[in-house]
Amino acid sequence: MKKILIIGATSAIATACARLWAKDGAVFFLAGRDNTKLQNTADDLRTRSSSEVHTDIIDLCDFGSHEPMLEKCFSILEKVDIVLVAHGTLPDQIACEKDTETALQEFSSNGLSTIALLTPLANRLEKQGHGTIAVISSVAGDRGRQSNYLYGAAKASVTTFCEGLRARLFKHGVHVLTIKPGFVDTPMTRDLSLPGLLVSSPEKVACCIEKGIKRGSNSIYTPFYWSIIMFIIRSIPTLIFKRLSL
Repeated sequence: MKKILIIGATSAIATACARLWAKDGAVFFLAGRDNTKLQNTADDLRTRSSSEVHTDIIDLCDFGSHEPMLEKCFSILEKVDIVLVAHGTLPDQIACEKDTETALQEFSSNGLSTIALLTPLANRLEKQGHGTIAVISSVAGDRGRQSNYLYGAAKASVTTFCEGLRARLFKHGVHVLTIKPGFVDTPMTRDLSLPGLLVSSPEKVACCIEKGIKRGSNSIYTPFYWSIIMFIIRSIPTLIFKRLSL
């Protein structure tokens, strides 16, 4: 029976992952910002299986709240087999360009809060000596594009941090998986004009995450074709790239 901590547990991708793990009767500790949504998610998991579900309300931009949440989680579960870090926002790039405070808040939400959380979390799993930390980054972090470079910069920081953390924790029996989704049909993206053929469901992404964890993958693009798309985007010379409206 797996013991699973999910941060940002009410996100569409996190919920889809939890439903997959619930089929195996996992024990959950769900952390999120919205109490109503969090309780709905917990109730949904309980009705789908015999899963034991614990919850905690947390604002992850309040870095001081991370350690008390982890203390509560480990005191209840005693150990954690899988951690899924799935919180974040989708910034308004134009608003970030116009206001420094907005830009810094969004960078904190999507970058610094994850790094701040992973630091004490890594120390706990290192001491535990086993487990997997799966972190949702984004394809946006592969290259700074005009349309979302604030979000991309935050996710690039997460991706790089996870790469170093993976090398550190490997020596202690702990695995770190970086997850790079492309366009996903979630409440955050439904107001955006996205190419329909490239938009995936949260359920499809969740299946990729589950497989990535089982295989011990270091980094995955989900769905897989985003690895090809991003290879092409990374290969465009800067002389041309800066002229494109991507």
